[in-house]
Amino acid sequence: MSEEMLTLEKFEEASEIVKEVTLETKLIYSEYLSSLTGNKVYLKPENMQFTGAYKVRGAYYKSSTLTDAEKAKGVITASAGNHAQGVAYAAKCKNMKATIVMPTTTPLIKVNRTKNFGADVVLYGDVYDEACEKAYELAEKEGYTFIHPFDDLTVATGQGTIAMEIIKELPLVDVILVPIGGGGLACGVSTLAKLLKPNIKVIGVEPANAACMKASLAEGHVVTLDSVDTIADGTAVKTPGSKIFPYIQQNLDDIITVEDEDLIVSFLDMVENHKMVVENSGLLTVAALKQLNVAGKKIVSILSGGNMDVITMSSVVQQGLIFRNRIFTVSVLLPDKPGELQRVAGVIADENGNVIKLEHNQFVTTNRKSAVELRITIEAFGTEHKSQILSMLEKNGYRPKVTRTII
Repeated sequence: MSEEMLTLEKFEEASEIVKEVTLETKLIYSEYLSSLTGNKVYLKPENMQFTGAYKVRGAYYKSSTLTDAEKAKGVITASAGNHAQGVAYAAKCKNMKATIVMPTTTPLIKVNRTKNFGADVVLYGDVYDEACEKAYELAEKEGYTFIHPFDDLTVATGQGTIAMEIIKELPLVDVILVPIGGGGLACGVSTLAKLLKPNIKVIGVEPANAACMKASLAEGHVVTLDSVDTIADGTAVKTPGSKIFPYIQQNLDDIITVEDEDLIVSFLDMVENHKMVVENSGLLTVAALKQLNVAGKKIVSILSGGNMDVITMSSVVQQGLIFRNRIFTVSVLLPDKPGELQRVAGVIADENGNVIKLEHNQFVTTNRKSAVELRITIEAFGTEHKSQILSMLEKNGYRPKVTRTII
């Protein structure tokens, strides 16, 4: 393990320094998630930070350790968004020039917010790893100090200050769930949590199609995935950090992987039950709750960020409603004669279904007197209600076929 140890003294120093730029993100008890899981679930809402994510902690602490000469030359990093804003904001606070290399696929809101903090933005590559190579190249050429988004022990120390706050506020916490992209947050949180409370369980959560840390732990060394494919863009990393890896091996108790579909419905849960916007990467720890085989425990889910563009948000909400069977589309065949549309609408209304879209196709068959197709998009309360509506349509002779829903 590196000589540059993550010590309690360094974590305490970092905790005081990051207070200069962080907002107090007190734990939120979730009645909804607690009742679903049989545990006492608390949320650590880092999505409420000024920059929209926890990343400002590590970036600011790292900036505070730079020499005057390093500050004068400026800093550079690569990031899919949240670390970018963290470094840009830290640089603004320290009066440093900042250059951020972002993948070309980065949501526009993250690009613009980074620019608004005064940083120069370079768009390069399709994924983080390609942007990172470009940032190293520019650092070498221009003499900038590179601030790695996760594979830096000083940055990880700053991120770990979250654990200090959690344990101070909830000393009897049993489990902390932490999202993993490259592993910096998990490294800092798990290391400090174990220093403060050796019996605590710290569990990492990764997207199923970007589980680079799980793969690396299985092999016993850092491995690179061939590809990553997840809506959790902030954690879409092919290669975890090698400097932080030994700390992960020592301090992380387990890793849970989460499918994108579970992130989508978790977004809906957060919006409806907590009135909070949490980005897909930040929802990993919420989606993972149902995979925990424990009961009666005090669990903290770290919500790592809330930077999501509105177009993505609207798409996720729609998909969530469809996955939860609160919106669905059925196709029925009707005789082409007056009153039939009113009759089928009446059946749906009697079951308290809400029709939100109708498509009437008279050309489904050459024999129009025989049948026309009606595609109906219906709002329901959930799976059971959807089944009741379909059952009643069946009883009335409509033979409903559930089809793909496009709103």
